[in-house]
Amino acid sequence: MIWVVLAAEGLAAILTLASDEPEGRWIRFGLLSLMVLWVCLLTLGALYLLRGRLRNVKPLFIAYATVALLVMSCTTVMIASNLVLGELWRVPERERFDVYLRTIGITLIVSLLALAAFQNHWQARQLAVRAKQAELAALQARVRPHFLFNTLNTGAALVHNRPDDAEKLLLDLADLFRAALAGPKEIPLREEIALIERYLEIEALRFRERLRVRWRMPVPIPEVSVPSLSLQPLVENAIKHGIERIPGGGDIDILIEERDDDVVVVIDNPMPDSTASTDVQSRGHNVGLPSSLAQIDAFTEGRGSVDVRSADGRFTVTVRLPATR
Repeated sequence: MIWVVLAAEGLAAILTLASDEPEGRWIRFGLLSLMVLWVCLLTLGALYLLRGRLRNVKPLFIAYATVALLVMSCTTVMIASNLVLGELWRVPERERFDVYLRTIGITLIVSLLALAAFQNHWQARQLAVRAKQAELAALQARVRPHFLFNTLNTGAALVHNRPDDAEKLLLDLADLFRAALAGPKEIPLREEIALIERYLEIEALRFRERLRVRWRMPVPIPEVSVPSLSLQPLVENAIKHGIERIPGGGDIDILIEERDDDVVVVIDNPMPDSTASTDVQSRGHNVGLPSSLAQIDAFTEGRGSVDVRSADGRFTVTVRLPATR
């Protein structure tokens, strides 16, 4: 709202300064400000009323719709001014049609310039998203070998004494790497949770009673999409930098809930005494967190977030996903 008001006042000031009549410029500025603000506020009001229909529309289409609404709002304000003010309007009746055309022309030109600026901004943002996707792909390449080597070592240890568990481990590993080899894509949250469960089943064979997982999630799981394998590295970090370094193991709490218009995923794990300090994030969680953050930020176009907190010997990661994109 503040930016719209400032832009409207700036346009009114430009139109006032462009006038060749030095007399009554303050009055002219006041009238222009009133008209421009009405046009802008009517456009914002129309966009608000249409928010349900525009919720799943591409941003560029919304920009084109805004240009059309601006022209319609300008026409409405001009007609309403003529009807309300009548003879009080200082523009002679024979010149009013010309004023209509000039005003609508100025509105259209300013709108198209703003549209061109928005298109350049949007293209730059898309390029930034592609760069982030390339970066997170490199980060994922660093995460996967660590998990693969541990899993293969666990399978080798189980193959003679516990062949059924070894077979289950390999099947779970196949599911995880099928998702990883498919590349970055959008999947429902329930499928990402299923992949996390596969991963935890593998790690449970390695850590046994040292690993205890507590799930708290609604039934059914909220209908929201996430990037494939964006949450699993956070659980992997919880085991690698928490459970694995504590002789007696510990509990990992995974909470999924809906808050306002967001779906929140909270992963909480214990920290070993040696890392229970303020720099735990920089020393321990230095691969999975950047990978997940890059994926969530690119996927939600900056509306999602990954926040970390360490307190009372626990490390907590909170992922916030917008319910609608």
